[in-house]
Amino acid sequence: MTMMSETGIDALLPPEMARKAEAVGVKKATMPAIRLYMLGVLAGAFIGLGAVFATVVATGGAALPFGVKKMLIGLVFCLGLILVIVGGAELFTGNNLIMMAWAHRRISTKQLLYNWVIVYLGNFVGSLGTALLVFLAEQYMQAGGGVGLTALTIANGKCGLDFIPAVALGTLCNAMVCMAVWLTLSARTTTDKILAILFPIAGFVAAGFEHSVANMYFISEGLFIKMWAKPAFWEAIGKSAGDFANLTWGNFLFANLLPVTIGNILGGGVLVALVYWFIFLRE
Repeated sequence: MTMMSETGIDALLPPEMARKAEAVGVKKATMPAIRLYMLGVLAGAFIGLGAVFATVVATGGAALPFGVKKMLIGLVFCLGLILVIVGGAELFTGNNLIMMAWAHRRISTKQLLYNWVIVYLGNFVGSLGTALLVFLAEQYMQAGGGVGLTALTIANGKCGLDFIPAVALGTLCNAMVCMAVWLTLSARTTTDKILAILFPIAGFVAAGFEHSVANMYFISEGLFIKMWAKPAFWEAIGKSAGDFANLTWGNFLFANLLPVTIGNILGGGVLVALVYWFIFLRE
């Protein structure tokens, strides 16, 4: 096994993955700010595209069993992280793994936060920009307004979470996201990376866990529809903006994004990054 790994035939073993994660963390924490930001914008857009795909698949399909429909939604949402990993973008949730390099004292707390803040802002801009483009394309009118109704329902539900459940859902989510990223560190080929991503990401989506960057798209898209959708849309779905009372900018930022982000850091940074640092890198 070791000989094969050294010659580049086999997948990397966990100790090698840990050393690779540390080296990647150092590189990410010292990247120039403008490059980091632009790669963050791309990642936000990529996750948004996965969310667009998931919203369409979630529309209709009442004949499918609950679990089967959730599985399909999760599988198509994987598009987002596949684009991020293979395309080399910077995603805040995946970058929680940088805590391995921080725990090993290869980077400072300032460098860790430098990466997280810039990437988070880039993700936010990319997600909102994607949501705005999708809204302007009037994709919400598809399926007789069904796609827009699905987007509103998803966003309204996310904005109605209580704080502690939102933190817990964020924790569970990013434990699975960072496990997906961790598994890609063992990969030798693009196919390896894609296969490593599929089940952890499909699993967290199917389970209903909360991802801060995905929510930047899901909720902002719902808000754009609620604020600016054509009267014909409301007539088609037989509802009004008042039927989605949870969906406000305040709830977006403070009832969802804040607790979910805290949970994402706990899940990815503590339950994955620090645990693997303790096992493989701690001296």
